[in-house]
Amino acid sequence: MKKYALGIDVLLLLFFVGVGRNAHQHGITLAGMVSTTWPFAVGLLGGWLTVTRARRAPTTPMSGIVIVLVTVALGMVLRVVSGQGTAFAFVIVALVFLSLFLVGWRAAAALISRRG
Repeated sequence: MKKYALGIDVLLLLFFVGVGRNAHQHGITLAGMVSTTWPFAVGLLGGWLTVTRARRAPTTPMSGIVIVLVTVALGMVLRVVSGQGTAFAFVIVALVFLSLFLVGWRAAAALISRRG
């Protein structure tokens, strides 16, 4: 699972962006997806660097929490700096969605590995 963890996170981040763009009728175009994704992708990489520099296993639920917090914080800052803006409700939705998915898959994997 470890070798796929970053890929899983990226796919779930793309899912988050796609759901959001679809919900707001922005369309799922390549340019739109890239524009919306890049701040969070940079944040995700920042979260991964934070976790791996602290010598934590990136697949633990606690590491997932750190990755989510860094992803959302850095992603929102980059959105503001790039003129994309944020709203308080969007910050909350991003935190909840990414927590459910990025921490959720790690928690499920930990539960499965304990049983196995």
